[in-house]
Amino acid sequence: MQLGAPLLAVEGLNTYYGDSHILRDVDVTVASGEALGLLGRNGMGKTTLIRSIMGYVAAARGRIRMDGVDVTGSMPEKMARRGIGYVPEGRAIFPNLSVRENLVMCARAGGESQRLWTFERVMQTFPRLAERLDHGGQQLSGGEQQMLSIGRALLTNPRLLILDEATEGLAPLIVAEIWRVVGAIRATGLSTLIVDRNWRKVLTHTDRAVVMEKGQIVLAGESAQLLRDNAALARYLGV
Repeated sequence: MQLGAPLLAVEGLNTYYGDSHILRDVDVTVASGEALGLLGRNGMGKTTLIRSIMGYVAAARGRIRMDGVDVTGSMPEKMARRGIGYVPEGRAIFPNLSVRENLVMCARAGGESQRLWTFERVMQTFPRLAERLDHGGQQLSGGEQQMLSIGRALLTNPRLLILDEATEGLAPLIVAEIWRVVGAIRATGLSTLIVDRNWRKVLTHTDRAVVMEKGQIVLAGESAQLLRDNAALARYLGV
């Protein structure tokens, strides 16, 4: 697959929680049109990296660039306006709003009037949601809430979609549906950054992957190659 120029570049990022040094000189890039997997055991810094990119956590050192522009320290709403759609761990939908309201309130055309993801297309992608438009967010199952969270992010027409543990705690049939959608999203050429415990699925649905251990990138490569390198994966993922 021929990829475009860097869309997101994280350079030498260091992040702390109090006195705890979480991220240590992390370098990560996501090219335009690329799907990147972010792997690692629990507590190794994956979510902290994402939250640092999004501006929920302030980086102590390093740079974050979008399209070559330094956006280090930008607030989450600014990162969203720059084209990052974020599906956080835990879904974070609005429980007191209907499915329709959750979706419509976030819809926007995107940069350069791009509108690949319309309300109608999200309904086609998630037919379960189309049947529950007037239901409140709190009335949905966990899987339906996850679909709503992904659909809401897609309706911002992002240039980069970040999925943080999108299948966690879901029934197997729903997990399979989420991965089907991930594959469909990838087929549109939308850049994605995917975190998930199912490393095989991540590597199947990405072009490249990086592995984190104790806040550092310890392994990186093409996903197809990493799938064949069980020794390296066993060392850092315990597989």
